[in-house]
Amino acid sequence: DIPIDEVIVALLNLEVRNHRKMLRFRCPLCQGFHTATNNKNNLARCFDCQRNFNPIDMVMAATTRSFVQTVEFLKNHITDTQTN
Repeated sequence: DIPIDEVIVALLNLEVRNHRKMLRFRCPLCQGFHTATNNKNNLARCFDCQRNFNPIDMVMAATTRSFVQTVEFLKNHITDTQTN
């Protein structure tokens, strides 16, 4: 339920560029900027390494967290956001 843009910008603090109302981010795998996010399906895409990321995939790619650790990290973020 966490928007992919929020994961990229607020949680992971990845380098971003805004281009024509589109968020571009530095891919955590190939370091390229040929990327985009799609808020309709909550996915991010790197066109250089041809990888799609949902919020869980993005956190796992940008950090050393396992799947379970990533789910806990995102769950804690949701809890923190709801209490503030």
